[in-house]
Amino acid sequence: MKFLDQAKIYVRSGDGGDGVTAFRREKYIEFGGPDGGNGGRGGDIIFEAVPNLNTLIDFRYTQHFRARKGGNGAGSDRTGAAAQPVIIKVPIGTQIMDDDRETLLADLDEAGKRVTLCRGGDGGFGNANFKTSTNRAPRRSDKGWPGEERWVWLRLKLIADVGLVGMPNAGKSTFLSVVSAARPKIADYPFTTLHPQLGVVRLSMTEEFVVADIPGLIEGAHEGTGLGDRFLGHVERCAVLLHLIDGAAGNVVDAWRTIRHELTEYGGGLAEKPEIIALNKNDAMTPQEASARRRALEKASGAPVMLISAASRQGVPELLRTIQDRVTLIRREEAENAAS
Repeated sequence: MKFLDQAKIYVRSGDGGDGVTAFRREKYIEFGGPDGGNGGRGGDIIFEAVPNLNTLIDFRYTQHFRARKGGNGAGSDRTGAAAQPVIIKVPIGTQIMDDDRETLLADLDEAGKRVTLCRGGDGGFGNANFKTSTNRAPRRSDKGWPGEERWVWLRLKLIADVGLVGMPNAGKSTFLSVVSAARPKIADYPFTTLHPQLGVVRLSMTEEFVVADIPGLIEGAHEGTGLGDRFLGHVERCAVLLHLIDGAAGNVVDAWRTIRHELTEYGGGLAEKPEIIALNKNDAMTPQEASARRRALEKASGAPVMLISAASRQGVPELLRTIQDRVTLIRREEAENAAS
């Protein structure tokens, strides 16, 4: 399935049904009076987050959504039928943006969450509604109110606990394939990952977390260099960032600073997120090189650095345990803050 995380669509709710002008005409009943019914309500446009979707690819082929008009009123005080709403199902984590791509209209970040984006028009009044003591036979009936319409942007931000960041060829895809059942493309050239990948890591029957791997960043990504920073939105909701650095490349401090600079320039609170640094490809370095590069990175970052080799799984179990403990702690704090 092709991954698509942005889509522009047109939505329009249904118009209200028209009221009707009608009069009672029954044998032996003189001056029956008005009995025109009201129109029915037009259909709403509703967005719903569902758990079995992970891409917006369906909206590439269906871009216009229109709800039906409400039924017209009828004689004998019969109200027109209300139109059924149009329910648009989107992946969890979808944001609905206005046409300017800046104004956030809704954030569907939980399964089953719904939002009514366009409300259907109200039905018009029939002439029975206008009967008064001085106007016993009104011939006025109203048209239904029009529905709402707008163009909106859908932007998907994947829901994950850990965001995997780093430069191209840092070994992120290899790491993801080792710790989860995900099977990303792995090759010895840059930018083998062209769209985000998700993997579920299970440490025990009760402990698991979701990892989001995004395409590698290079210097100037916030200005559009390489694949740019458009995929960084997928790690905005993560509790922890796992910064994977290619230890065999040699310039580990420069690589760390480059990614940190891009995170800062992107914004969205990514630079303030907790970060776990892992020096990858330990099996491709001598013990002296690994020790020296680890010390240099710890000095530059001011944080502990873990040595791992995703290919040989050296140090991976210890790293996963550290990640799980950090994610559990942060999610618990978030739940407590939300409850208070």
